[in-house]
Amino acid sequence: MAATRSLEKHRKSLSLLFYRAVRDLKPVWMLEEMRTMETFYRGENSSLRTYTPSEALLYAIVHDHQAYAQYLLSQYTEEALAEPGERFCCCASSAPHLSMAVRYDRRHILGLILQEAHRFTSNPPYTDRAGCLQEGRTPLHLACELQRPESVLMLLGSGASPVAEDANGLTPLDVLLEKLRDSVEESNEERRQCLDNLLMFMPRIDFKMQAALSNEPERWGKVLGDETFKYLAGRRPPSLLLVAMRAILGQLSPDSFPDNLNNLPIPSCLKPPGLPVGQRGRARLLEQQI
Repeated sequence: MAATRSLEKHRKSLSLLFYRAVRDLKPVWMLEEMRTMETFYRGENSSLRTYTPSEALLYAIVHDHQAYAQYLLSQYTEEALAEPGERFCCCASSAPHLSMAVRYDRRHILGLILQEAHRFTSNPPYTDRAGCLQEGRTPLHLACELQRPESVLMLLGSGASPVAEDANGLTPLDVLLEKLRDSVEESNEERRQCLDNLLMFMPRIDFKMQAALSNEPERWGKVLGDETFKYLAGRRPPSLLLVAMRAILGQLSPDSFPDNLNNLPIPSCLKPPGLPVGQRGRARLLEQQI
């Protein structure tokens, strides 16, 4: 019994060392040596004696270790994006890494994950899988809830559905409108940027709260502005600028976003707000650091 307690204490000590090493942004080679040490977990199953790439990637996301995330995603793509298991994720989740990157606002790692996610062919697409969230919400729902315009843009440009519904039938637009409604007295540019980005990727207006907008025209006119309110309430067609931007964005390939959007020969003022830097160039820079 004493030996068992001693072994368990030793295991926890080594686990804490690995966690701290990722937190302190130690070199990738050092982290990989620690990750593959067969001493973290006792038992016969060798897969339980090391950290999996998926579990290590969660640590890298939490602590924004971009070089380590790049290494894991490039060397162990499928394993890194696999479900981490119950010991790391207590709820049913098939894509917790995307949601974690959105929640912690790790934009560069989010871009790296989205690049690799295009290798997966699944139904629903990887970007529309439920993350580690309640009510079956997708990472795009979470990005709208947290008002992260850059994450909203990256997810939409990479193929996330703007009309995906959660367990309550709410779309990302519904989630964002709830936030706008609850902050009617506040001026928040990020919320408006999220809305603008979302509308540019929505070929049709289909959301649960449309009737609520029509029932309170004065309130929503103040919250959204007259033009946007009338469009969402179905009282006015989309503006010519919105139609043009939808046509442009619809021609861009999700697997090379946002580089292809950055390279468009149009004025920067016409590009979506919160446009992230090119992720491929960022990935090359990180490779030099590994």
